[in-house]
Amino acid sequence: MKRRTLLTTAAVVLTGAGTAACGAPDKPGGGGGSKTDGPVPDKPGKAVTLNILDVAGNLQLTQGMIDQFSGQNKDQIAKVTYSKATAPELVGKIKAQQNANRVDISLVLTGVDGLAAGIDQNLWTPLLPTYQSRLPGMSNYLEGAAAMQKLAGDFGVTVTYYPSGPLIEFLPAKVPAPPKTADALLAWAKANPGGFQYARPSNSGPGRTLLMGLPYLLKDQDPKDPVNGWAKTWAYLAELNKYVTLYPSTTSDTMKNLANGSAKIIASTTGWDINPRVLGTVPKEAAIGTLEGFHWVTDAHYAVIPKGVDINQQAAILNLLKDMLTPQQQAKAYDKGYFYPGPAVKDVTIAMAPAESQQAIKDYGRPEYEQLIAGNPLEVPLDAKSLVAAFDKWDREIGGAKVKK
Repeated sequence: MKRRTLLTTAAVVLTGAGTAACGAPDKPGGGGGSKTDGPVPDKPGKAVTLNILDVAGNLQLTQGMIDQFSGQNKDQIAKVTYSKATAPELVGKIKAQQNANRVDISLVLTGVDGLAAGIDQNLWTPLLPTYQSRLPGMSNYLEGAAAMQKLAGDFGVTVTYYPSGPLIEFLPAKVPAPPKTADALLAWAKANPGGFQYARPSNSGPGRTLLMGLPYLLKDQDPKDPVNGWAKTWAYLAELNKYVTLYPSTTSDTMKNLANGSAKIIASTTGWDINPRVLGTVPKEAAIGTLEGFHWVTDAHYAVIPKGVDINQQAAILNLLKDMLTPQQQAKAYDKGYFYPGPAVKDVTIAMAPAESQQAIKDYGRPEYEQLIAGNPLEVPLDAKSLVAAFDKWDREIGGAKVKK
């Protein structure tokens, strides 16, 4: 899928429609000076360059917002470059720049995984509550987005939000009687070795949503404690692992495998259901299902600023984020269903979205999502420390040896 083939940035190989070609990163300061501490001014001293790294596919939702603001505020932003990387690569890239005292990445757009890893490694500049008054849109968050914001602590700012999953996805012609419970899914996987797939959780929204959703499905002791409260979940995943041939490294690969028939059922989310069908990666007739007793595990994308970014760039970024959290800009987050619905703030309807987004949702959205979202509990993901622990345990004890590189 064009925006989720996540790439490396230091010698960046860019693929993906809708992402601007990335030139060589500018030196720190982007033309606005090099001071990295002290009060952030209301505006940069002069126009800066912003080098934006996306490790979540978020640019598909927000690049239009960024381009519009930068185009209308040339006194603040002279140039924006874009690059992509996988979430597991993020920490190494940022730490290398910080250790060299040359932070070229001005802004990171990340999911919960990269946010958590960066908090764990102390990589991000604290923004809140110091600058929250400069981001009035945060007071207009949807209830779910506000809950997701709490996971960011003082560091990230929620820019997009969706209820996520876990869902299962399949082609009805190949799976006419899909499993309806977690036990039935395990039985189906045993009867169809290699037929069920989910991607490595540390690099996949649907993968980590399934990982965090299972404790609710299995009524585990403590869904928020993967180390001491997931006995049923880890046992289930270990048993399931016997019948899983490989774990793709990206969600995109699971979608391609569903389309080509090498996978029959895959883990999915609302956005990963809609968008690949819009793009033609997955046949339109693909169907989704839920497992009995499921809870939505919500998801969000965050904007974070690495430590070492100069205060003039920070000033431009704060003004950019203020604009991105307006309802008019948030309407762009409907995109083509990638993070469905997508907006993080209240009172943003599909009628406000670009015509292309409206048509995509009309043609490929699912009427049942409204009832599913309203009728099932919403749960926030694990906090940063717990999520890192869950990823580590999964890599070591469940599927790390079977991850397809």
